[in-house]
Amino acid sequence: MLDTDVKIFWLGHSAFKLVSPAGKTIYIDPFLQQNPKTPDSFKKADDADYILLTHGHEDHVGDSLEIAEKSGCKVVSQVELSHLLKKHGLDEDQRVEFNKGGTISFDDFSVTLVSANHSSSFGGEYAGEAGGLVVSFDDDIIFYHLGDTNIFADLEFYGELYEPDVIAVPMGDYYTMGPKEAAMCCELIDAAVALPVHYGTFPVLTGDPGEFKDLTEEYCETEVLIPKPGEEIFG
Repeated sequence: MLDTDVKIFWLGHSAFKLVSPAGKTIYIDPFLQQNPKTPDSFKKADDADYILLTHGHEDHVGDSLEIAEKSGCKVVSQVELSHLLKKHGLDEDQRVEFNKGGTISFDDFSVTLVSANHSSSFGGEYAGEAGGLVVSFDDDIIFYHLGDTNIFADLEFYGELYEPDVIAVPMGDYYTMGPKEAAMCCELIDAAVALPVHYGTFPVLTGDPGEFKDLTEEYCETEVLIPKPGEEIFG
């Protein structure tokens, strides 16, 4: 088990709540209100300091605009998506845009936008390219959320370059890769811990996290944890 002061909660689908060692609350892809897997106690995110978005699809942007309005948090996303969020009501002062390869530093963490092999739209408009997020906490763990993606060779470079400790890997199939490709991604990245995401939310997302765990641990030394929505993963 990793030694970390970062609190990590999986909230179902691809949504996460992270609390930094300095007490900053970070939501990634906060699809909460309409997410059947999100526990009731996590449906509202009024405590947000930051929202980080991988791409523009509604099951990832989720409640971002509502949360931002209530909390006053910063919303960090790829440049085209950021402009669309402003068009749909996000306050300019809360908008933080960047692009692939870029890193932004905040309180006690930084965020780097990297590639993902997927599409992106918001409100029926093109929202730039989908990405993954490498969240590096000062003197603590590195958390890499792959976003929605298929397997691609650059993941091996990301593993070597960023050396993530924990990776969130989509493996539900249909809209992303399934368990076998996801397990091979873990082999490429070689993180200490992998968390399966983007499965079981809707009937078409049939990827089995148990199969993902078995395949991953057959291919490499990455430990797969299968948390329940809302539980603290390393607590």
